[in-house]
Amino acid sequence: MTVQGVRWTADQVLALAPDAASRKAGSGLGAAGPWSGAGSSGEGAVWGLCAGSGSTPYRTVVDLADASGPAYRCSCPSRRFPCKHALGLLLLWAGGEGAVPRAEVPEWAGRWIEDRRGRPERKKAAASSGPSSGPADPEAARRRAERRAERVTAGVSELEQRLADLLRGGLATAGRSGYGLWEETAARMVDAQAQGLAARVRELGAVPGTGPGWPSRLLEECALLHLLDQGWLRRERLPEGLAATVRSRVGLPAPADGPPVRDHWLVLAQYDTADARLTTRRIWLYGTRSRRTSLLLSYGAAGRAPEPALPVGLALDAELSAYPGAGQARAALGERFAPPAPTAERPPGTTTALATARYGDALRDDPWLDSVPVTLDRVVPVPDGDSWQLADADEDAALPLTAAARSRPGLWRLVALSGGAPVKVFGECGHRGFTPLAAWTEGPGEVVPLC
Repeated sequence: MTVQGVRWTADQVLALAPDAASRKAGSGLGAAGPWSGAGSSGEGAVWGLCAGSGSTPYRTVVDLADASGPAYRCSCPSRRFPCKHALGLLLLWAGGEGAVPRAEVPEWAGRWIEDRRGRPERKKAAASSGPSSGPADPEAARRRAERRAERVTAGVSELEQRLADLLRGGLATAGRSGYGLWEETAARMVDAQAQGLAARVRELGAVPGTGPGWPSRLLEECALLHLLDQGWLRRERLPEGLAATVRSRVGLPAPADGPPVRDHWLVLAQYDTADARLTTRRIWLYGTRSRRTSLLLSYGAAGRAPEPALPVGLALDAELSAYPGAGQARAALGERFAPPAPTAERPPGTTTALATARYGDALRDDPWLDSVPVTLDRVVPVPDGDSWQLADADEDAALPLTAAARSRPGLWRLVALSGGAPVKVFGECGHRGFTPLAAWTEGPGEVVPLC
């Protein structure tokens, strides 16, 4: 494949931005003004010199031929990846060959590209020539697993007592005790090596005082947390699929042990969520042959964008392996056979009624599931009082948008794309409503990222 054969759209470039500030700053550098010496090669390299505040321009180069997604190098001091200069260069390249013509790769860019493309071969050679490690001790692994299970069980028992005390004293006490007590309980779950429980406890602690009806929401979350505790304590009696889901929800790591599935995976959406500790990246993929929707999860330290970064609307020829657990969408990205490439494929859609039914069915396998991936066909965004909903164009049914969706700029992009006409929308459907992540018009056209 010739990587430069089809240029990306501006939306696909901006979907790579690690945050809104980088997206805005990169957009400002997407014109030819600050750039000199920009060029591209048929092998997927794009480079240029960007004028900055100093006398020396920043050297920026992007490798688009990497099968794991674009890679970036810039001499600027930014710790964001991609930085605003890389985004601006890609926007300039997306505009056509007039601004970024074909040229010979300069020595400074070619050196970095050659070095990074040679790393996989060097790693393979080192692995084949290095000393082989002996087989893992299965008995030692079993003892470690038993010790961790004992710590988790101790943490679960402590959490059950905390929930019993809360219900005995009344839910109103949760609003008076403040967040500190919940944070202390979450820290105890971390000590018990139950990171999943710690995350749910922190979410529980954030419910009090969130507006009318918070006691009911708190009771619902307490019930789900109690159900998870009891699932762990009785995991030996559960069907294997549900037991694997419980272990995953509690926070016990498990390898992706499903058989590798090779497909052309359409990148439907990519977005990051962050807290003080961690940045989590979610990438939704759709297999154009297997018709399977899968989720890639990756993590980075706070302030650092995780990898990989995959442009929305492109397709990746790769293998995915599923993680254990009943109805789990999460998968691990395995061998990649080619860089992401354009595709005209779209996922099939469904109605809003069938979307909610799909979520209900999924809850049987995973009662703690917040949402499922769904593509809605022929829906129209319409206002609903102070909120918005997606209404079926051909049926008398609709799905409300989540509060998070209503606060994002993507909502207005969706409204503008629709213009009152039906559109196809991919997103997450759950008990809080629907969160749109990407959309297509009914006629030919590119995917529009909404997150």
